[in-house]
Amino acid sequence: MLNDEICKLRDKLNKSIENGDDYSIIYQLSIELDELIASYYRSVQNSKKKLMIMPI
Repeated sequence: MLNDEICKLRDKLNKSIENGDDYSIIYQLSIELDELIASYYRSVQNSKKKLMIMPI
């Protein structure tokens, strides 16, 4: 699931920062994390829209 992927990538980013990795690596991981978070919010938004459309 996206939650698991977000947590794993966040941990990888944090370790990269702690290790003092090259800025380009940290930046790339940050971009990937932002994209996953955006995907997560889109999926939540789509789920809410589906709930609103479903007839009672």
